[in-house]
Amino acid sequence: MKTFDIVLIALFAAIFVVLGLIVPIPVPGIAVPISAQNMGIMLAGCIIGAKRGALTLLLILLMVAVGLPILSGGRGGLAVLAGPTAGYIVGWVVGAFVTGYLAEHLVREEQSTPSQYTGFFIASLVGGIAVVYPIGILWYAYYANVSFTTALIGNLPFIPGDIIKAVIASLVARAVLVGYPLLHRTA
Repeated sequence: MKTFDIVLIALFAAIFVVLGLIVPIPVPGIAVPISAQNMGIMLAGCIIGAKRGALTLLLILLMVAVGLPILSGGRGGLAVLAGPTAGYIVGWVVGAFVTGYLAEHLVREEQSTPSQYTGFFIASLVGGIAVVYPIGILWYAYYANVSFTTALIGNLPFIPGDIIKAVIASLVARAVLVGYPLLHRTA
């Protein structure tokens, strides 16, 4: 791994931590708040790619495990990794990898602007929602001792916000691709 890769991983970990400073919005009836941090997995995957994006989230997981209060609401520690949001947090690593993998394969510099936006948007939706949600929902259903269907229904309020986050991530990723095309190519 090159120094450039380490710097990007650290940079995106810092961006992820800053997204955690945005106050989480509690959702009645479920112990999982709406936070801006899951947009961080979309951004990391789309901008720095599958491998570096997943390593960024592994670094975040390590920092949470050692007790740093870097998750939304100032949470951190092993208790968080055993609580109701643990599945989502672990799912972030897989989600960042999938987002990056799809972005690397769906987006090319020579494509039209709408095609690039669409590629980043699809990558963000699949990695940030279709991958993270099932992992998080399965854990939450187990943790809360409820059926998968009940946990799934409890997650419905998160979908509109996550779609908006996917739009924002695709806009930012496209802007970075235009401003710094070599970053996408070296992912």
